[in-house]
Parts: sequence; C-alpha cells; structure tokens
Amino acid sequence: MKKGFISNRLRSGKKSIEESIQQRIETIEGNRFSWIDLQNPDRTDVEELAKKYHFNSLNIEDCMTKFELPKLDSYDDHFFVILHFPPASPKLGIVKNSQLSIFLGKDFLVTIHQGDLKPLVDLVDLCKTNSDSQRKERLFGKSSGVLLHEIIDVLVDDLLHTSRRIIANLDDMEDGVFDETKSVARSIALLRREINRLRRIANPLKRFVLEMANNVKRFSDEGEDLVLFFDDVIDHIDKVIETLEESRETMEIYKDTDFVLSSEKTNKVLAVLTIIFTLAIPATVIGTFYGMNVNLPGGTGAEWMILGPYTSFIIIILASAIPVVLMFVYFKKLGWISG
Repeated sequence: MKKGFISNRLRSGKKSIEESIQQRIETIEGNRFSWIDLQNPDRTDVEELAKKYHFNSLNIEDCMTKFELPKLDSYDDHFFVILHFPPASPKLGIVKNSQLSIFLGKDFLVTIHQGDLKPLVDLVDLCKTNSDSQRKERLFGKSSGVLLHEIIDVLVDDLLHTSRRIIANLDDMEDGVFDETKSVARSIALLRREINRLRRIANPLKRFVLEMANNVKRFSDEGEDLVLFFDDVIDHIDKVIETLEESRETMEIYKDTDFVLSSEKTNKVLAVLTIIFTLAIPATVIGTFYGMNVNLPGGTGAEWMILGPYTSFIIIILASAIPVVLMFVYFKKLGWISG
C-alpha cells in the first residue's frame, strides 16, 4: 500500500510539472489578420507554421534555441525579430531572460515564447476571452503592426516597472549601508548584477524597436502612421535606460561607501587589538622573568617587607602598570587613542 501511495505521489508530481510547462497554442482571428501565439512549442508546431507562411529554416532554428542574441531579419513578405525581456518574478535576482520570437506579415502575427512573459500571456487571454471587446476591436481592426505595437508596449511597460522596483530596493539598501550592524555586501552584488542584466536587455531593445518601426511600414495601411506609436515605446525604453544608469551610478557609490565603512570598522578593531597587545607587553615581559625558577629581586627567597607581606606583589604590579600608563598617555598625545 505504501508503494502504491508513493507511485501515486510521483505520478501526481510528474503531472503537475507537465502542466506547468504545458504547450499552449492560441489562434485569434481578426478582421484582417490572425495572431498565433505559441508557448513552449514543439519543433513540429513551428515547422508547420514555417511551411504555411514560408519562414526561413534558420529562423526556425533561432526560435527553438533557448538563448539567441537579439536580431532582426527582413524578407519580402514578412520580417523576423528576436527580443529579450525579464520574465515575470516577484523578486529581483532572476537567473535568465525570456526570449520572444516574432514573425510579422501582412495577414499574420506569430509570437513564440516560453510562457513566462506575464503581460503577453495576459494579453492573449484578454483577446481570447473577449473580456475587453473595445480593446480587441482596436487591436484587430487595423493592420498587424498595431497589435505588434501593443505587445511591445506592454512588455516595455513591465520592464519600466521592474526598473522602478530597483529604485525602491536602492532606497532600502541606503539604510543598510550606513547601519554597522548589517552586512549588505551580498545584497549590493546581487542588485548590481540585476541592473547590469536589465541594461543588457534595454540597450539593444531600443535599436531593434527602431528597426521594427521602419519595417512595419511595409505592412501598414495607407495613412496609418505607426512610427509615432513606436516612438512612444522608445521614450519608455529611454526612461528605463536612464533609470538603470542612475541606479548603476548609485550602486557604485553604495559599493564604495560600504567598502570604506567596512575598512574603517576593520581598522578600528585592529587598532584596539593592537593597543591592547602593546599595553600588555610590559606585564608580559615582567611575568615571563618572574615565572622562571631563578632568584630575582623580590622573587623566591627574598624577604621584602617594606609594604607588608605582599610587598613583592605590589612592586611587580607597579612595575607593570607604570609603563602601561606612560604608553597610554603617549598614544593619547599622538592621537592614536580618541574619544
């Protein structure tokens, strides 16, 4: 019975994993074009679309590659672009980026991704369920370039929110940098890594959005000027880049400040330990001599009774304490001991 229970648990666990990476292919028909969204697709699914719309086989290879550099290939009847965005996550410190592959032509728009771009998944669900009919009519009532702009716009807005979340983390980290009871070196390193990762996404993204705006003109209606819409997206990307640059400079300041404060704290500890060791040297030397089994003044066999039966002990203490007091006064005068 226990064996059956374990096997059932394994099967249920395997099923939940399969559900989490389940393939999802959505086809949404518009008035003038179709939007096909593929999440976690098999090669056969992409190859079927390639035969239908005459996609280049090299672009298919790029789609199925887990990580491909951003690129844009233009053809007579469509263009292909690969972009990177941060996947949806409640916390910073994401390990990898999410890749979005897009094919756009006059009568089709194909998006291929791993399903971890939440704004895009939400947009697919919205268009599929027709929960916002006015928005769906606006997106599918004109050319495919309008829908492409909406997809890029929602993903860039999410990227902008992520950059603003970094600003919030910087405000919290500022208190930790000046708090001697906290160690923020690891937090600084993680946030610096996150900033650099987002910079590697945002900087090439601006160039490829400009190229898409130029290519999408070929598939737009007469009088439909999408360049202005893409310019608005580029403005948002500029804000992201500006925010990340400011955050990077701030992080460098925090890193240097934390290093200086940590070094100062270490130097203080070493200074205190050094002074304690130095002040203990006279007592150590005298104790070493009187610890030997030899005749010394006031030692074994000596009868010093000037200050009573403990005359030898008192003299040894004074001989040890007087150099300590003199060194302490001298160090104080030199400024080595403050406060």
